[in-house]
Amino acid sequence: MDVSMALWATTIAVLVALIAADFFIGGRKPHEVSLKEAGIWTGVWIALAVAFGGFLWWHSGATPAGQFFAGYITEKSLSVDNLFVFVLIMAKFAVPAAYQQRVLMIGVLIALVLRAVFIAAGAAIIAGFSWVFFIFGAFLIWTAWKLIKEARAERSHDAGAEPEAYQENAVLRAVEKRFPVADRYHGTKLLIRKNGRRMATPMLIVILAVGTTDVLFAMDSIPAIFGLTQDPYIVFTANAFALMGLRQLYFLIGGLLKRLVHLSYGLSVILGFIGVKLLLHALHEAGVHAAPEIGIPFSLAFIVVVLAVTTATSLVASRREQAAERD
Repeated sequence: MDVSMALWATTIAVLVALIAADFFIGGRKPHEVSLKEAGIWTGVWIALAVAFGGFLWWHSGATPAGQFFAGYITEKSLSVDNLFVFVLIMAKFAVPAAYQQRVLMIGVLIALVLRAVFIAAGAAIIAGFSWVFFIFGAFLIWTAWKLIKEARAERSHDAGAEPEAYQENAVLRAVEKRFPVADRYHGTKLLIRKNGRRMATPMLIVILAVGTTDVLFAMDSIPAIFGLTQDPYIVFTANAFALMGLRQLYFLIGGLLKRLVHLSYGLSVILGFIGVKLLLHALHEAGVHAAPEIGIPFSLAFIVVVLAVTTATSLVASRREQAAERD
């Protein structure tokens, strides 16, 4: 897809305007987000993503639009897995309900900036070294197997066991060494002065936790979307639209996360499929033209079907578990 600097600039300006509108309309005043508000905004962000895909179809044809939708659905489904960790983070830092939407808004913006850096680096590496597709493909297949092992381990765990606690990463530990952390929240302030000494608030720490934790998830989601398209513009916009609706999705399906018991299996199938697609593409790039190429229409249909089946089986399984517990 031929993307001019003017289109890049216009796209970024529109995204910034959408983020600003989201903040001033729904996120400027700290409050507890209702299901109705979360549902409306989730619908708005999905509609905007669909409209952008329609624009790509009009501007450049069906192939870029199909790549965007495949990438968007993949990133959206992978981002749902992030929400499990966000729940742990909110519990770890005892974030008041009224502040959670502000934490997620700023944390997701940090994540988007960091992902943009990852995407730029990935695009540069792919442009110079086509053999990197072998690494990406093998990494995604290994990640898929790792997800299956973790999901099986969790399912075999005692139902009454305590959930795994969130562990702080190196960035958080470095900030906590540099700034002493206040013992309570001070509204939405990130830094305060106490007795002439600058201190970080728990708000700053939890925002950094959300933003930097997403980088770990980007380690598999970025190679995954590069397996669907190597166009940096589509990779970036698919990530942007998937992430920007994540805050509302957190409040909308937060109570349903525990019912998505087969989500990890579905994600592992998708990552494994894209890993195989990348390996086939790498073989094709290396001159093995007998290697088949998996097209975008098939990829998009495969991802949608896997997610639909995973969601349906998850709801059925969780309903059976609840009925067994009642009995």
